[in-house]
Amino acid sequence: MQRIAGSISRSFEAKVVGQARLRETLLLSLLTGGHVLLESVPGLAKTTAAQTLADSISAAFHRIQCTPDLLPSDIVGTQLYDAAHGTFVTQLGPVHANIVLLDEINRSSAKTQSAMLEAMQERQTTIGGQNHPLPSPFLVLATQNPIEQEGTYQLPEAQVDRFMLKDVLDYPSPVEEAEMIRRIDAGVYSAEATPTAAAGLDDVRLLQRAAKRVYLDPSLVHYIVGLVYVTRHAAKYIDPALASLIEFGASPRASIAFTQSARALALLQGRDHVFPEDVKALAARVLRHRIILGFEAVAEIIPVETVIDAIVASVQTP
Repeated sequence: MQRIAGSISRSFEAKVVGQARLRETLLLSLLTGGHVLLESVPGLAKTTAAQTLADSISAAFHRIQCTPDLLPSDIVGTQLYDAAHGTFVTQLGPVHANIVLLDEINRSSAKTQSAMLEAMQERQTTIGGQNHPLPSPFLVLATQNPIEQEGTYQLPEAQVDRFMLKDVLDYPSPVEEAEMIRRIDAGVYSAEATPTAAAGLDDVRLLQRAAKRVYLDPSLVHYIVGLVYVTRHAAKYIDPALASLIEFGASPRASIAFTQSARALALLQGRDHVFPEDVKALAARVLRHRIILGFEAVAEIIPVETVIDAIVASVQTP
């Protein structure tokens, strides 16, 4: 298992410079069947990362550029009339792929967002009254641009909760940026430079089954549940000034995301059991989009990660 995961990781590194946490996040979602919400300014290799991951496992990949006029049928598919035969023919949309990049999801309308998120949850689409299962494995990587708000539709909190992880990307270091330019000059990113697949879809499904068998001690289950519980009753456990910033805590989906992703992280690190450190390493990615902060946090420029750190510090490590 470690050999397969390592091969995929090395294939990813051969094309994507730096972004170690992004690589880990994508592999975690691939092993768990969860979906990822990415937030970053443009140009930080989100599209390249998704395409490279798909190439590494011989997966079908589609990129959907979200715009205000994008319709649900543009994503899930529609029925077209075949005049020659006098019948309707189903044309599947780009969501029918193993890895789907939903670029700038907050630019699409609420109706289109709902159609995509329904496909993510149900793992199928309905076209003309017929159900069409999505392929397996199936991973959605949705991106948001935090620096532009004009012409965008903020994702409802209940829908954001359906993403297993949310990662926030930062700029590369000067060394990494110089290496990126070197690879561009060397033709690494040209259309002819598609990397050889390091694994197949059967290997991914094997990894997914193995991740489910990773041992999670009952004490760690209580630890995870305790972390999520504190997000809902923060005033009893953390600094009242920070607790007052929380409007809504995390749902039970957070506990499920913790257990699934912690097992996958242990597997990626070559272990058959979960450590408490695995849970702590995932706290920000699991909770940052599930803890809803009020206006005071925005006004005082207090990031949600500050609240998450306080919550993690308040719960005793088993």
